[in-house]
Amino acid sequence: MPFIVNTASEREEMLKAIGANSFNDLIADIPEEIRLKRALDILPACDEPQVRKLLEGLASANRSTSDYISYLGGGAYDHFIPVAIKTIASRSEFYTAYTPYQAEVSQGTLQAIYEYQSLICRLYEMDVTNASMYDGATALAEAVLMAMNVTGRSQVVVAGKLHPWNSSVLKTYLEASGHNAVIQNVLQDGVGDVAALKELVTESVAAVVVQQPNFYGCLEDVEAIGAVAHAKGALFVVSADPLSLGVLAAPGSYGADIAVGEGQPLGNPQSFGGPYLGIFAVKQPLVRKIPGRLVGMTKDRDGEDGFILTLQTREQHIRREKATSNICSNQALNALQAAVYLSLLGKEGLRQVAAQSAQKAHYLAGKIAALPGFSLKFLSPYFREFVVETPIPAAVVVERMLEKKVFAGYDLAPHGETGLLVAVTEKRTKEELDSFVENLGVIAV
Repeated sequence: MPFIVNTASEREEMLKAIGANSFNDLIADIPEEIRLKRALDILPACDEPQVRKLLEGLASANRSTSDYISYLGGGAYDHFIPVAIKTIASRSEFYTAYTPYQAEVSQGTLQAIYEYQSLICRLYEMDVTNASMYDGATALAEAVLMAMNVTGRSQVVVAGKLHPWNSSVLKTYLEASGHNAVIQNVLQDGVGDVAALKELVTESVAAVVVQQPNFYGCLEDVEAIGAVAHAKGALFVVSADPLSLGVLAAPGSYGADIAVGEGQPLGNPQSFGGPYLGIFAVKQPLVRKIPGRLVGMTKDRDGEDGFILTLQTREQHIRREKATSNICSNQALNALQAAVYLSLLGKEGLRQVAAQSAQKAHYLAGKIAALPGFSLKFLSPYFREFVVETPIPAAVVVERMLEKKVFAGYDLAPHGETGLLVAVTEKRTKEELDSFVENLGVIAV
């Protein structure tokens, strides 16, 4: 391994210190059949122009939403990102992916996070927001663990259709913590059946979880679901799309105890899957149980405003085994971009983006439903995405539309379902929508 700077004698000394005779002793637990028996297949050393050309060539093999028209959704959306966001987020005062420990020399970053927290509290109508989580899926899982810790109960009920990947992350978290009780509510026309939910929620349930809009894009009866949860003393956990709150009611307004969400639509690019932003907000009584980091505002010895990390009930600090979570970082740069996005758009701008997305989605859905062989899978109200039943397999539709430089949507077949999940954002023009419908009519013949 010539790229390791340690000499052979130094490596031998280190191995001896830990009681190993050779490097192979260190990897004894790795099965022999999966070990690489050859040298790595990499190019020889290159100069900067050669490396740049190589990387540009690899990047050109990808096809992004800059190249194709996108109707992909399912948790990551192609919304317009103003150029000012990158300019502001790249300033040296803010540009970090981490929350600093040294508050006295990091006031710019801490103030930016504080502004993010304030904006999310207003958007979700909650009392306290933390400095962000890794992504929407882990935020939801942490919310359920928090509910179990608060209530002392061991079960969780999912009301309606949760994103399958979020559900998978939730189950992994619960199994790792000694819990595995996730009860799925009965679905009716793409949304949770509230009558069936009442039978599932007992005094053993710590939390009732709902995604709004749900995985299919449909709108759940969140007020009724919240009432069922609270009637049995369970906490009401809402995973809400932040951009939808431009036109939909905020979780805090209908009784959410914990509100989470995926912050990618707020000024963060899709980036082939991440990094993204986990939103986590609670009502005041739960503030001391909130996981992760929290930035607060205080006064310094001169009476000036200052910003600090506060209520750090983390295993790295004083709480140790009593910590609320092992989450020890946050998505500071993504949170900054979300804060800049919300600041630039303002209340009216966010409402317009959400309204345009909803209006264009409904226009497209009506056009597609009128095509021979196509239909909407559900008739429940929806926001900006919907499921279409197709006359040929959805995977074939996706493949054929790629030839038209269009990402047609998300095929539900990997989840054991039929249909194509189609998402529409404010970026789509009427010409693009009409062309999409026309191409669907041709390729499905």
